[in-house]
Amino acid sequence: MAKGLTDKEKLFCTYLRLGHCGREAAAKSGYRNPERAAMRLLQRADVQAFLAKEKKTAEDTQAEVLAGYRRLAFGSVSDAVRLLQSSDETDPADPETLDLFSVAELKRPKGGGLEIKFFDRLKALERMEQLSLRTPNESAAAFFAALGGAAQQTEPTEGLDHAR
Repeated sequence: MAKGLTDKEKLFCTYLRLGHCGREAAAKSGYRNPERAAMRLLQRADVQAFLAKEKKTAEDTQAEVLAGYRRLAFGSVSDAVRLLQSSDETDPADPETLDLFSVAELKRPKGGGLEIKFFDRLKALERMEQLSLRTPNESAAAFFAALGGAAQQTEPTEGLDHAR
């Protein structure tokens, strides 16, 4: 078995992840006999492992995005208030120790003081709801699982050349 997938095989996996069926993904990737190529590729353990790894990466990224929105929606603004209060004092707070994740903008107006603009919590909540309702990889994952199961159950037909 090869050490890694070729660029053409990775392209096939990308098209498959984007929701194309196996035949379409193989055709778009440049295989001459797309149906046979898709069946052969989907049976390979290295292709299945690559697809699983890519799915995990996409899930991790979505979880990270949701965590960021959750932090914006529910996070504390107490450190920003402390920064605001310390701007008038002679002993200012160290910005390196403050959690200013929810701060969108800091301004020092000409008249003195400090203006703090926060990210919109309602927009963060709306975006969280959109992301939680919309799971684009869920239907694709079910499709890939079904294809993988079918590919494993399919016995090679006599006379077909399964070599690359």
